[in-house]
Amino acid sequence: MNKESKKLGRGLSSLLSPHNSRNDNLGDKTFKLINISSIEASAQQPRKNFVKEELENLSASIKSEGVLQPILVREKNKDLFEIIAGERRWRAAQIAGIHQIPAVIKQMNDDEAMQAALIENIQREDLNPIEEARAYKTILESDGINYDNLSNAIGKSKSHISNTIRLLELDIKILNYIENGKISMGHARALIGVPNAIDLADEIINKKLSVREVERNTSKYKKTKRKNISKDPNILDLEKELSEKIGLKTLIHFNEQGSSGSITLYYSDLDQLDDIMKRLKK
Repeated sequence: MNKESKKLGRGLSSLLSPHNSRNDNLGDKTFKLINISSIEASAQQPRKNFVKEELENLSASIKSEGVLQPILVREKNKDLFEIIAGERRWRAAQIAGIHQIPAVIKQMNDDEAMQAALIENIQREDLNPIEEARAYKTILESDGINYDNLSNAIGKSKSHISNTIRLLELDIKILNYIENGKISMGHARALIGVPNAIDLADEIINKKLSVREVERNTSKYKKTKRKNISKDPNILDLEKELSEKIGLKTLIHFNEQGSSGSITLYYSDLDQLDDIMKRLKK
């Protein structure tokens, strides 16, 4: 890892470090009360689904006890602030009829704000598996951020990050099932690379299959697939490295002479294809 990558990795971890945490700022009285109407959600917020019942429960708590932990914002202009972390509290405060909310104002550029929002949600485990996968993918596409940086920043293993990102290889219909809680991450992981994955996903829901049952149903295909793999270990390492770097399944094919070949990238929806095209055009 070069010096710049290490520097960015430390910066990634420090975006929400204890030294800059909301609690420290609360103790130092460096937070301020901001009108709810002067705050807006960030378009880059990785969490898209907010459970109504959870918001109402938090709202009831806020009515009784107030907002005990300030949200984190950055100033967009003189009269407008953008949320970096704490959108759930902000939404619940609105339901509670609160007109002002305590907030810590931090100077961040767009990339830093995006990374801080992603890390805060990941650390609090507020994301569903697909939101989490997209969050990892977005951070890893930042210049100088790699699996080591991200793993250290969020306290999760590189294999967990890689396996979570692999969920994005599944069909959009299955991704929706995961986001809606119809199938679990364990079910979904068993479906990766299986040709009839959508049919199996429907079967999981209709028959309420356990993860073990799905693994048994897909094991025959996966064993056959493993037997057919006879690639050079060095090529497999290159595929893994490239897949981790771009966040998409990648295969490298050589001709019999080994002097030429092709690289195949797999995408699961049109958004991923559009992202690939934009990156290739740079």
